[in-house]
Amino acid sequence: MSKSKVFLITGAASGIGAALAKRAAEAGNTVILADINLAGATSVAEGIGPKAEAVRLDICSSQQWDHVLDGVRTKFGRLDVLVNNAAIVHTGYARDLKMEQHEDTMMTNFFGPVRGMMAALPKFKAQGHGHLVTICSMTAFLPFPGIASYAAAKHALRAYHLALALEERESPLKFTIVHPTSTETPMLDKEAEDDAMALSFAGTPVTAEFVAGIVLEAIRKNTVEAFAPPERGKAVKKLGASPRSLWKMMERNAAIGAEKLRARRAAKKG
Repeated sequence: MSKSKVFLITGAASGIGAALAKRAAEAGNTVILADINLAGATSVAEGIGPKAEAVRLDICSSQQWDHVLDGVRTKFGRLDVLVNNAAIVHTGYARDLKMEQHEDTMMTNFFGPVRGMMAALPKFKAQGHGHLVTICSMTAFLPFPGIASYAAAKHALRAYHLALALEERESPLKFTIVHPTSTETPMLDKEAEDDAMALSFAGTPVTAEFVAGIVLEAIRKNTVEAFAPPERGKAVKKLGASPRSLWKMMERNAAIGAEKLRARRAAKKG
């Protein structure tokens, strides 16, 4: 990036968040790694070096959002980019999960980022600039079995992000949303433990580093909506608009996914 920016990245203790923090710092930016797992975020920040520091943040707490954002402004004078990346997953068929698990997913994966956007919005407008970046998911278009609540939260998150961007279209703020496919992260390892998730493994996962590169490029270009990998975007949007096509895709890919999942588990054991 041509000009150094101050980034706040949630869910940065591992996975996409950690990879993005590293790539952003390598590009000369200052990165604040926010995570409810402070020890994990601190370890990643120490590995990155002086351009990085860690803070504890429970994205489900508006008070913690305000505290962290005020702290960033006090120390660095500004925040240029907020990346809402943190998420959780409770896998399993919807009928087998407790209602509390469905609620936990929605509170974390939808209302968590919403709290962050609402906390950052007035601060960005007061300083005259700011870039709100949402790491969403291709499940915002494709409601896979085994993660019904996760997909529902991502559907809602995409709608909210884009609606907010439309509302603020006359403001100096920028908005970018990125939809990764299955990505090699600790979350994917968790998903691989559940047979209900077989369909999610029909394709080939990408790396967190690959997604981080897509995100940084989308920020640089001020892209409204991006996919990782980019070439899947058109097909995903088309498929998600047709329930009939979704049914056919599931029938075609469920067996493939189950076989790949078995192979993945065998390779992990080996």
